[in-house]
Amino acid sequence: MGAREASGSTAREPRGAREQARWTRARLGPGGPALDLLTARFERHEYAPHTHEEFTIGVSTGGSESIGYRGGRLRTGPGSVIVLAPGEMHTGGPSAPTGGYAYRALYAAPDLLADGTVGADPPHFREGLVDDPELAEALRAAHAELSVCPDPLEVESRLPWLLTALARRHSTARPVADTVPGAERLARAVRDRLADELTAPPTLAGLAAELGLSRYQLLRAFRTATGIPPYAWLAQYRVTRARGLLEDGLRPAEVASLVGFADQAHLTRWFRRVLGVTPAAYRNSVQDAGR
Repeated sequence: MGAREASGSTAREPRGAREQARWTRARLGPGGPALDLLTARFERHEYAPHTHEEFTIGVSTGGSESIGYRGGRLRTGPGSVIVLAPGEMHTGGPSAPTGGYAYRALYAAPDLLADGTVGADPPHFREGLVDDPELAEALRAAHAELSVCPDPLEVESRLPWLLTALARRHSTARPVADTVPGAERLARAVRDRLADELTAPPTLAGLAAELGLSRYQLLRAFRTATGIPPYAWLAQYRVTRARGLLEDGLRPAEVASLVGFADQAHLTRWFRRVLGVTPAAYRNSVQDAGR
């Protein structure tokens, strides 16, 4: 599954328009390590035997793929979670003559699955297919949204959390204790740093190290204290700051960069989530009210 022959671009097979793969390179925090995301839809494509240095974590989104792995065959269906270990030789191709197969995959360094667990390092998965509909949907949704807008803080807040959940639920590793002493104090320290460095926030890994925590512990403490992950808190704080600038008459495109969003579309996505209207509609309404 997912030999990386065209990272960072859209690759189309010569056999037909439905043979396609799109790669997105995300970052785990601003300036952090890369993490590749693949969105693939194939009718007949067959992968040659190959390995990856990272874990291959995939979610089947359509059809059925037959994967040669550990001397056997894995057959996926929509909602299947695929876990292929680093260094394990595998192949991939359609399970049937028609229907093809589609999936979303990410390529995660082993340490991303070890955080939040104790025991095997990296975690060992006895099976290559995992049945976990809730986690499958969470991985699919995160992959889809981050492939469109790979905001580094959002990537670092969402994907390591989900990969830890995968290892804690389905590997032979044991979960660490979830309680993080001083969660309120820790979350407050994180919020202050994110607010102070609005347009260039630090990595969560860096913040965690400063606080004497693992990234998983930081995420756990923040979620315990606030109910949301750090990127969601920062996005809402940015929206609050954006409102003031829009009320001052600035255009949405100007405001987006001033409060740290990637572009106007990123601002609009969060503005609508938080306030239910677009930045332009909000700006027009407050200006009309002031006349």
